[in-house]
Amino acid sequence: MLTRRATVQRISEDVDVCIVGAGPAGLSAAIRLKQLEQERGKEFRIVVLEKGGEVEDDHPLKQPATSSTMRFFTKKYSFPIPHPPQMSNDGNYITSLSQFTAWLGSIAEELGVEVYPGFAGAGIVYGVDGNSVAGVRTNEVGLDKQGRMKETFEPGMEFRAKVTLIAEGAHGSLSKELIHKFDLCKDADPQTYGIGLKEVWRVDPSQYRPGSVVHTMGWPLDYLTYGGGWVYHMADGLVSLGLVIGLDYANPYLSPYKELQRMKHHPYFAKLLSGSSTRIAYGARSLNEGGLQSVPKLHFPGGALIGCSAGFVNIAKIKGTHNAMKTGMLAAEAAADVLTDSASSGADTGAPSDMSKYDAAVRSSWVWSDLNEVRNLRASFNTSLGIWGGIAYSGVDSLFLKGRTPWTFRNMTRRLDAAHTLTASHFNPIDYPPPQPPLSTDLLTSLTLTGTNHAEDQPVHLRVRKDGVEDVSLRKEHVHQNVGEYAGLLQRACPAGVYEYIEDETASNEEAWDGKKLVINAQVSGFGFSTFGGI
Repeated sequence: MLTRRATVQRISEDVDVCIVGAGPAGLSAAIRLKQLEQERGKEFRIVVLEKGGEVEDDHPLKQPATSSTMRFFTKKYSFPIPHPPQMSNDGNYITSLSQFTAWLGSIAEELGVEVYPGFAGAGIVYGVDGNSVAGVRTNEVGLDKQGRMKETFEPGMEFRAKVTLIAEGAHGSLSKELIHKFDLCKDADPQTYGIGLKEVWRVDPSQYRPGSVVHTMGWPLDYLTYGGGWVYHMADGLVSLGLVIGLDYANPYLSPYKELQRMKHHPYFAKLLSGSSTRIAYGARSLNEGGLQSVPKLHFPGGALIGCSAGFVNIAKIKGTHNAMKTGMLAAEAAADVLTDSASSGADTGAPSDMSKYDAAVRSSWVWSDLNEVRNLRASFNTSLGIWGGIAYSGVDSLFLKGRTPWTFRNMTRRLDAAHTLTASHFNPIDYPPPQPPLSTDLLTSLTLTGTNHAEDQPVHLRVRKDGVEDVSLRKEHVHQNVGEYAGLLQRACPAGVYEYIEDETASNEEAWDGKKLVINAQVSGFGFSTFGGI
């Protein structure tokens, strides 16, 4: 074994702004900073860290949205229902988000931004006082499962920044750490989430309707489960289809993956995917659903949260790209003010950068108005109104009230999504149909389309912890609860097969319960999807 990791010296570089995440928010911030650099004649060194792939030059805005409709599904039929004006796609484009951000990345690089693909933001670098952010540490490579250094070990770098912007998306590890450390959610409701699963098909030409946008409600989800589907006819004969399910669902037997697979057997989808249609991609990701009530304090000493790290998705529109980009631009303007003021004073006091101007700018921008108009729609489903009352209220509010009400539905009990899920004893197992290729397949077949496969002999970043402490007895407690009370919910809930409860009579009593133990398949974790709505 090589030298202990604690003694390894890291390379450290000083930058003006370090941005974690090359999504719409992070790249918009970087581009706007470079624009302001030119306007103000003050050079800014901007670094963007991105765990994903390379940038590309070709712009992807090729297919404008031509129509927007909504349909309600029963098991065998579907019929049109009123389309909320908030879901209008006039002026929007249907595109691949990964292609769009890769294009933004090329623009950022042309302007002088340093984009580092393949470098994840792995840890926060704190100031000497421990109460401010001084930058970010990148991921270490060349470690085995036990975290020991291999011959290929390379330490992560430290980027020490005057301003650190966190743009890693929903439920990111650095965002969670900062929200907890600086108590940023003190005055906000707990964030709630959905899981979105999608597939991309190259459909038979007879079924292709370029620019068509369809949103769905109803089947395959039951009346106790919040969610809905979509069909986006993109450019080049491609169709993105998928399903979003709120993670406050009650039935632990529900499998988001199998719900998507059986949805495709509805006559509407069976026709759409008939003929020479071929599936070419599969993916999934988490989504913020809390809306305005769950937006935390946006700044902390030394930086800020932008985009989906702060939860700016408009769930009524099923869109967040517009808000992510705008918050990134507003953060850039606040950061430029901080850097310019510091340069003008000529004194480096060592005090952390104050990004409070960004927080104020967001609250007075159209982003806040966008979320304020729909603030009660998703929240109404978790009130005494129930599911049907939520549907009725959302219809009235979206079509007529448009958020112009003196009340705001709040999560006064601060219940998390998991608290809504009941034990397995309240339900019977869901009888999902077996896969019927090519229309539906098992999960492993779908995963081959994601292109995600990390090395098996690498550290597992998913841990079973309590109060930051990891112990094998906690794994036994987890299996006891998850298998014994919830019939193995986590194994079904994960759309990538990361978690499994396997039979293992030889497992130590400290780790196993009732002959079963938890296995985490880290080599397939961390995949996502790249197409989710119009821009």
